[in-house]
Amino acid sequence: MQDIAELERRLTAALERIDRGVAGLAALGEPNGEPTAFLPESDFAKLNENLDEERMLNAQLTERLRVVNDKHSAEKSALTGEISDLNAQLSDQASELASLRETVAQLTSDLDDLRSMAERGVTEPEFINHTLQTEVEALRAAREEEAAALDDIVAALTPLVTKAEQNA
Repeated sequence: MQDIAELERRLTAALERIDRGVAGLAALGEPNGEPTAFLPESDFAKLNENLDEERMLNAQLTERLRVVNDKHSAEKSALTGEISDLNAQLSDQASELASLRETVAQLTSDLDDLRSMAERGVTEPEFINHTLQTEVEALRAAREEEAAALDDIVAALTPLVTKAEQNA
């Protein structure tokens, strides 16, 4: 008899737990407290279609991002190449300028020699005139070379600055 009473008590407790669990699930399922109904197959199909559309959109966006990144990399490579070319041109122009400066320094030295000859009373007007003309021509060439170098640098940097401003 005691076994039957014990089994009855256990069964009653289990049924009460089941009732509480079902009531809790029903309350969680709907905000208004009504029990949740299972979704019909058509709703699952719609959800799957929506999921497929989102996956397709995600794939398209990923592809667009890849294309933009590739384009950015190509532009960056092109700009890096242009900068390298400009640095090479600048280096060449710097060596030309150094050569012109050496020429001017040599001509200045020649003029100093001519002045010292003139102070000693040895004068050769033709030599002096020729040296002075050579120096003037060298100075003009140096100025023209510097102006051309600056113009080249400005012309080469202007598009790069414009692109950088547009990208910023």
